[in-house]
Amino acid sequence: MIRVVLFLIIVGALAVGVAWIADRPGDVVITWQGLRIETSLMVLGAAVLAAMVVLALIWSLIRAIVTSPFVLARFMRHRRGARAYEAISRGLIAVGAGDIAAARKHSAEVNRIAHHEPLALLLRAQSAQLAGDRDSAEQAFRTMAGRADTKALGLHGLFIEARRRNDLASAHAFAEEAARNTPTLGWAGRAVLEIRCATGDWAGALHLLERNRSTLDKASYRRQRAVLLTARAQSVEETDRDSAKNFALEAHKLAPTLVPAAALAGRLLAEGGQQRKASRVIDKAWRANPHPELAQAHTELRSGDAALDRLKRIEALAKKVPGHVEGALATARAALHAQEFAKARAALAAYLQTPTKRIALLMAELERAEKNDEGRAREWVARALNAAPDPAWTADGYVSDRWLPASPITGRLDAFEWRVPLTGTLSAPVIEPEPLAAAPVEIVAAPQRESETAAAEAASAATIETPPSRRSAGQAQSKPDIKPEPVIPLVHAPDDPGPDGTEEIDVPAEPQTGGWRKIFE
Repeated sequence: MIRVVLFLIIVGALAVGVAWIADRPGDVVITWQGLRIETSLMVLGAAVLAAMVVLALIWSLIRAIVTSPFVLARFMRHRRGARAYEAISRGLIAVGAGDIAAARKHSAEVNRIAHHEPLALLLRAQSAQLAGDRDSAEQAFRTMAGRADTKALGLHGLFIEARRRNDLASAHAFAEEAARNTPTLGWAGRAVLEIRCATGDWAGALHLLERNRSTLDKASYRRQRAVLLTARAQSVEETDRDSAKNFALEAHKLAPTLVPAAALAGRLLAEGGQQRKASRVIDKAWRANPHPELAQAHTELRSGDAALDRLKRIEALAKKVPGHVEGALATARAALHAQEFAKARAALAAYLQTPTKRIALLMAELERAEKNDEGRAREWVARALNAAPDPAWTADGYVSDRWLPASPITGRLDAFEWRVPLTGTLSAPVIEPEPLAAAPVEIVAAPQRESETAAAEAASAATIETPPSRRSAGQAQSKPDIKPEPVIPLVHAPDDPGPDGTEEIDVPAEPQTGGWRKIFE
């Protein structure tokens, strides 16, 4: 409405002006080199306007002729950019769908039209990966790593290609370079951290964690630092007890429920004569996560105490988690050592209908110690062979007899959990897994504890055989031979966590040149 009003005002002003000039006619005389031109003011104005229009048309024609090569070049560039955009789009879709022929076709077209574009390099690399051409893929990634706008992407591709061929030294170098150039890269920080953990460089891992602190939330940072401090304390426990105690106490402060940190801190505090503080540390972890290592550390708080005194302390500890099997096991073992056999049987009575391996073996020890009944003991040993497995330190399908700071399978930090083996889901970065029926399975024997080894020897002496179909799942673990993914999904959907299966913190990134918009420039 405002524009209409302004238009009417301007037209009215022009009409008033023209009418005013028409009401006041006059003569205009031009004398130039003997020529005399006489006309009215209105005619002269019209002639000037006509001359201006003609000059404008002539200038436009000349300008169009002069700039026509540039206009044509811009049109062809825009057309080529549109074709490149379409080819890259179809090529990436073909890569995601696994269509090798279409991916190669569109990649060749993009290389012919706009081979210098970042997305053209990405399509070339992923097409080569899909076709199994590792050399071409690595060459494309190296080209990207040599450019400022695609350096991080190229280093990521080179890192994963190096891991595929088991070149850990090169993978380490690529991850270090990526983390040094762009500290906010989550995959680079995790890779360097895993590599330093694998080599036992706990001081370097802690330094890296501090450097990348801004990319982690507070809870994750505290937990990871506690795990690394516990690992460092364990590594220097034999050589520097004071430093190990300080590391363990700091780890316990950051993560009070971390069992290895609390057990180690309690043991080292007790050695230094700080039994009360050691008891508080162990009790705090025990209430949140009852564990046999904590019970053992609590038992050894005062090494010179009598067996009955230890039993009283364990009974007090077990009352803090009533009804928990770990409290019952700790009480029964302490009662067995104190020769309080009735208390040992009472502690285990609620679990004898469906005993686990540890309960059955402890009952075998109780039968031998109390009644010297070898027959009943062998019966309990036989039940142990067929009993349900006990919890163990498990990570990525790997069962360990002790806690480890990182998974030996994937290198993931803080991967071990205290749970029954083979009841969790095996986590592996599989992009295109083979059908489960076609995947070969290798059975790897899990590490046996001393009690389980003794049980196996006793069962062998008693000539008790267990059918293979009834063997416990805790005696072996399945390790699927997973085929490596044929293509690194370097471009993800907005809700896709990526090849590592973990979400990353969004960090504002600096604008980069390239991309779709650059193709049309």
